[in-house]
Amino acid sequence: MKSNPLTCAYSTCPNDTFVFCELEKQPDIEVHLHDVETLNRLAFAGTFDITKLSFHAWLLLQEEYQLLRVGSALGRGCGPLVIRRTDKSAAFNRDSVVAVPGEYTTAHLLFQLWMPECQNRIFMPFDQIMGAVESGQADAGVIIHEGRFVFEERGFECLQDLGDWWEGETGLPIPLGCIAAKKSLGAERIGAFEARLAHSIQAAFDDPDSTSEYVKAHAQELADEVVREHIKTYVNEFTLDLGEDGRAAIDKLQEKAQAAGVIQ
Repeated sequence: MKSNPLTCAYSTCPNDTFVFCELEKQPDIEVHLHDVETLNRLAFAGTFDITKLSFHAWLLLQEEYQLLRVGSALGRGCGPLVIRRTDKSAAFNRDSVVAVPGEYTTAHLLFQLWMPECQNRIFMPFDQIMGAVESGQADAGVIIHEGRFVFEERGFECLQDLGDWWEGETGLPIPLGCIAAKKSLGAERIGAFEARLAHSIQAAFDDPDSTSEYVKAHAQELADEVVREHIKTYVNEFTLDLGEDGRAAIDKLQEKAQAAGVIQ
């Protein structure tokens, strides 16, 4: 009997569309694209067989979803940034209103670990953060994805690079997002998909130009140099294999989140 297509969900960000470019063409893969916080929330309902998740969400869902060794966004110099308007004269402190890209994002988890006393957090899609800070709806914002490459030209300054903070605290790369599979699929189907995703990633590395049309069709920032920098920043050796350092970083994130009482 022929198996049903695997439902596979990932974000519209260049790093995800880059690594999934080959797989999205396959007839036995049913693709769904959403922003990362929507993916996190849909995973709590078990919506998709394979899904991109923030590591924050995966830590809460690891009983149901198996972490794949390939496809992760994890590295150095790639963490979320806490930003504010350059013309803002008010001090940034525990009472500041901070816009955050989703409750279950790793950006939110890292912000909580860095500044737990700041409780005035408002959640919104990642691509609305800079607008909220610009308008004064928020005093500061936590930006992810392409935002780190354009925030200065948009008139913002960086208050804290949460990746630098994490690396200084732990000496480890920062785990941001991962690909996970429903454990109910079984080891054979999960292993077969993992091998196919590894092949798709390697194919993208070998011929990046072949991914350009698909990547740019979904990117928030369309400038070629921004798209290239995004992929270069978030797609690396850890995307091909988490390895010992990658797994150590994930374990450390869980340890710190539990110690802070953010997760059980």
